[in-house]
Amino acid sequence: MYLEHLNIVVKDLEQTLAFYRAAMPHWRVRGGGESTWYGVSRKWLHFGDDNHYLSLNDSGTGKVRELTSNELGVAHFAYVVNDLAGLIERLKGAGFEVRIWGGNVPHAKSVYFIDPNGYEVEFVQYLTDLPSERNVYQE
Repeated sequence: MYLEHLNIVVKDLEQTLAFYRAAMPHWRVRGGGESTWYGVSRKWLHFGDDNHYLSLNDSGTGKVRELTSNELGVAHFAYVVNDLAGLIERLKGAGFEVRIWGGNVPHAKSVYFIDPNGYEVEFVQYLTDLPSERNVYQE
């Protein structure tokens, strides 16, 4: 079993794609179209590779949950990357700044960015393939 996709509502597809294209230059727009969702017209697209993607739907209204709150909703989602420094440079080059420098433990390092819609996205680079070293929990 694996996670195939996340379906998220966004304000603007092009602004959102600018962020995710900088983060994942090997991904592509797989397809898209227009639909009506409970009486609201919207454009949608799938951005990813052959196995994983983000389903992006425009015409979003309101704000995502306050990240410092305990409200229900997505706190963040994370992607594993092979070159964290390269990803940071690409996102900075596209105008996005690191929100949080994550835990830099002996076998992993991570950063958090906010996408154009307010979603917090973590990017983590593991420095080992051993699960016993990657999955260390501190009390």
